[in-house]
Amino acid sequence: MSEDFRALGARLSNWGRWGPGDERGTVNLITPERLVAAAGLVRRGAVFGLGIPLGSDGPQPGTGRVNPVHLMAETGAEQLFPGGFRYADDYLFMPLQSASQWDALAHVYYDDLMYNGFPADRITVKGAAHCSIDKQADGIAGRGVLLDIAALKGVDWLPSGTVITPEDLDEACAAQGVSVGPGDILLFRTGWRRKFLADRDAAAFMAGEPGLGQRCCEWLRERDVAAVGSDNWAIEVLPGEFPEVLLNVHLVLIRDMGMSLCEILDLEALAEDCRGDGVWEFFFAAPPLPVTRAAGSPVNPIAIK
Repeated sequence: MSEDFRALGARLSNWGRWGPGDERGTVNLITPERLVAAAGLVRRGAVFGLGIPLGSDGPQPGTGRVNPVHLMAETGAEQLFPGGFRYADDYLFMPLQSASQWDALAHVYYDDLMYNGFPADRITVKGAAHCSIDKQADGIAGRGVLLDIAALKGVDWLPSGTVITPEDLDEACAAQGVSVGPGDILLFRTGWRRKFLADRDAAAFMAGEPGLGQRCCEWLRERDVAAVGSDNWAIEVLPGEFPEVLLNVHLVLIRDMGMSLCEILDLEALAEDCRGDGVWEFFFAAPPLPVTRAAGSPVNPIAIK
């Protein structure tokens, strides 16, 4: 019988590990020494942008979040300045989690408590008083590792509802000749971004997805992974393994373990390069925007090899 997510969360909990006032969670595992070591992974100067475009043709179907809306405020027309000067200016309106994004530790909770025991009623119309994304804004960077689960299974993309297991993660590590350890930022490829680019069906992209099963939470905790990201939109498998619970992996990873999640990435070019040179580790940098009291943030992560 599968373990109840509350029991699993209590067993894997990081509450108090970095003090009673901690609001950063597993990002604390990226120590200065580990960051310096990660910088040594830059050997070729090859840079891979992992963020998707912030445009109207993104994966949001509009039933919950919408795609970014870009509006021009000035184009230079009808401007009269000395010397012929003209300028363009614009606005961007968007849900903070409509494209490539970080989930803050305030993003989900249960039983009226957030990560580290902060009361959930501190999330108000004024924002999250605790565990907001600006607490992570001095940077999420370090050793990144990509596990290509779609390639492991021999498919362009995994079918919706495919449960990724700890055994899959171990098999990918062995096949790729790479390890995942303390302070690492784990990225895993499902091919879900490739699927979206192939069919451009936002409703299908959001209707379900392949992703981590609940047992992977313990795998991540045993290795002291600092953060996890993917090319899907919720990290975990959907429909979920337990119909009576919505987003149980979110609840354990974010609320109990204090792990930030990076979602809706484009891992295609990076995966192709890793397959080419056989190197699946890299320097990863993905600082969120310091949006005061926010539950998430857009991000344009980069991997450098």
